[in-house]
Amino acid sequence: MSDVAAAEFAALLARSKDDPRVLGVILSGSRAREGATTAYSDYDVLLVVTDEADGLLSAEHRRDSRLDVSTMPLREFRTHALPGFASEWNRYAFTQCKVIKDTGEGLIAALIDEKARMSPAEVARRAPAVLDAFLNSLYRCLKNDRDGNAAAARLDGAEAVPHYLTYLFALHNRVRPYNKYLAWELERYPLSQPEWAHERLVPRLIRAGSEDAARTVRSLFVELEPHARAAGHGPVIDEWGDDLELMRGTSSSRP
Repeated sequence: MSDVAAAEFAALLARSKDDPRVLGVILSGSRAREGATTAYSDYDVLLVVTDEADGLLSAEHRRDSRLDVSTMPLREFRTHALPGFASEWNRYAFTQCKVIKDTGEGLIAALIDEKARMSPAEVARRAPAVLDAFLNSLYRCLKNDRDGNAAAARLDGAEAVPHYLTYLFALHNRVRPYNKYLAWELERYPLSQPEWAHERLVPRLIRAGSEDAARTVRSLFVELEPHARAAGHGPVIDEWGDDLELMRGTSSSRP
């Protein structure tokens, strides 16, 4: 399958290269990330086309085991996957992607840069809210564990992980990876602290949804707190008042 897929991908690139309606060709997914490809990896391709060509290249659309090809007019691509839009879920696709064709002035690459990295202004807007969401899940996990509700504690522990990761990557002006690429991302582009290294962090994230959820998620918070305060987010933490005793494990009713 690999040889057939590669040949079909090459044929798509040849057709797109000289087609003036195609402004950009973007390869994402495993094929764009060195070391992430498996025997089942297809070619995920987005063709950014002129607004006038919208709908005219539908013959290139396909989704099968070898190629996943879609087209998008430039007017839509400008805001696609950006915060506040319904397509924001697709943002990480543009991190570490490959621009195979671009306009002469590099417009496609410039738009991708905006999607692939959080600006300081965006971090300032969004990080406090997602930190608070993590703290909320932590608090619920700990209360449920204290009350003997093991199932709810494990679910809340697992629910805390996406908020934690979103915040952690935001501290580095980075977009949270899809779960599929988390280990890959941490191995190749490490975060700033040793406790966030791939070999230490990933096993703990897995335990956040286990019978050890309360202790695990609490430990993530205790390690995170000084970094959050250094980033100026101490007021978000302090809003939790006396509940911080439970969250830090300093109260007599610790799990």
